Amino acid sequence: MTPTYPAPTSVPGDLWGKRQRDPLLRAVAGVTTAYMRSLRFLYRTDLTPPVSDGGRRMLVRERRMVAHDENVVSLTLTAPTGGELDRWRPGAHLDLELPSGRRRQYSLCGDPADSRAYTIAVRRIPDGGGGSLEVHDLLHPGASVKVRGPYNAFPFALPGHGSTADGLHFVAGGIGITPILPMVRLAHRLGLDWSMVYTGRNRESLPFLDQLAEFGDRVTVRTDDGDGIPTAAELLGAVTDTSAVYCCGPIPMIAAIDDALPPGAEFHYERFSPPPIVDGRPFEAELARTGEVVVVPADRTALDAISDVRPGLAFSCRQGFCGTCAVRVEHEGRTSGQMLLCVERTQGERVVLDI
Repeated sequence: MTPTYPAPTSVPGDLWGKRQRDPLLRAVAGVTTAYMRSLRFLYRTDLTPPVSDGGRRMLVRERRMVAHDENVVSLTLTAPTGGELDRWRPGAHLDLELPSGRRRQYSLCGDPADSRAYTIAVRRIPDGGGGSLEVHDLLHPGASVKVRGPYNAFPFALPGHGSTADGLHFVAGGIGITPILPMVRLAHRLGLDWSMVYTGRNRESLPFLDQLAEFGDRVTVRTDDGDGIPTAAELLGAVTDTSAVYCCGPIPMIAAIDDALPPGAEFHYERFSPPPIVDGRPFEAELARTGEVVVVPADRTALDAISDVRPGLAFSCRQGFCGTCAVRVEHEGRTSGQMLLCVERTQGERVVLDI
């Protein structure tokens, strides 16, 4: 039988809380709240866009060469009024709309604690898509550029806060140092167990060597001309199955590390070039606005093939996460979603695009 209890005839004391909170508990709560807010700033790993996602104009405050071969330029960007900027975390990047209308993504490589400036670094690539040439040739101190972000598709999860690893290892190839550098600074500031291998063609081509020197023997610099092309084992060093590895570099480096990782080790990476096409099939893309039909070969992306006849197509990351190249797909007069031209393709069927 279920027992019954008499209904209360009065409200128990302090059921709704005292008018004045206990001073000690109030102090403890204040400290705890401040601490948790700091953790959210340091460790949050979501992809939430900033409030000012619509883009805003920023000014180039400072420009300097950060590699001895003078092919990597660092730009410091500020608001025109010098005010506060959206906060960011290691691994974040900006979308820049360059004077030509090209959109390009560049990793933030400055200090997240600096709320009044963003710093990016760009390698000059003469035979690239033209974005790096614009940055080097046109963005001088005082120049204005439209910026979106910061966004984060390469979040840094610290041990105990989103990661179960007991040690961190960083691998950077050339300009891949840009997203890695803020991670290294934060790991060092927090006194974590970390190590790093930085590799490239030669020392003259490697940016930020002067900043990395302060970390001493935690950072190993390897160059192809002095040490030969590194093996995956040399890049990983003493990584174990309880380590977390963060890597940014060329696709072959990432693939080699992925194959050689100890079972159980965490692997986080960001490419600075498009992923290879694997088992692609040729297909046709009909441009709905003109009726033109573009043949997309098995070894090319729709973005590359369509850009041959529509060179003004907007794109940025070329890896499928920024959404800049997304276009509406039309089939038999009906809307049927979107297609990311840089990575998505059909299994051979013709697709009709709103272009």
